[in-house]
Amino acid sequence: MALVTTAEVCDAHSQLIGSGDLRVLEPIFQIYGRRQVFSGQIVTLKVFEDNVLVRGFLEEKGNGRVLVVDGGGSKRCAILGGNPVVQAQNNGWAGIVVNGCIRDVDEINGCDIGVRALASHPMKANKKGIGEKQVPITIAGTRICDGEWLYADTDGILISRTELSV
Repeated sequence: MALVTTAEVCDAHSQLIGSGDLRVLEPIFQIYGRRQVFSGQIVTLKVFEDNVLVRGFLEEKGNGRVLVVDGGGSKRCAILGGNPVVQAQNNGWAGIVVNGCIRDVDEINGCDIGVRALASHPMKANKKGIGEKQVPITIAGTRICDGEWLYADTDGILISRTELSV
């Protein structure tokens, strides 16, 4: 999505918005990381106050994908920290969207990766390894399926059923 804004995508694809093939997430996320504009195919994960599966995904090669984590909107602990984000950057992930909290914000802000989360929280997550991989999730008022496409910039986040060429 080089040099094309989410606003331009919305303007150019109003028919896809009308059909639900292109959705806009509610504006609830804070922007972290050095990469403010990112896009890629989505990998979904559903966890609650547990970061074992999050770390496991980010240890894999990202190949330009975006990990979208439904953390249940919990603000009681962070499910993503600096070390996994550094690993994600080094493994070629384009971005991470967390419906929950992160920590180690200064370290994350130094990474060349896009990160969106509800807030920061100093407390670490549980380590039980409980969650669901690559399942449909609903965050920010939008149902998101594994394999869909995410486009993010400073205006917002879009979810598309297919890769968009603009």
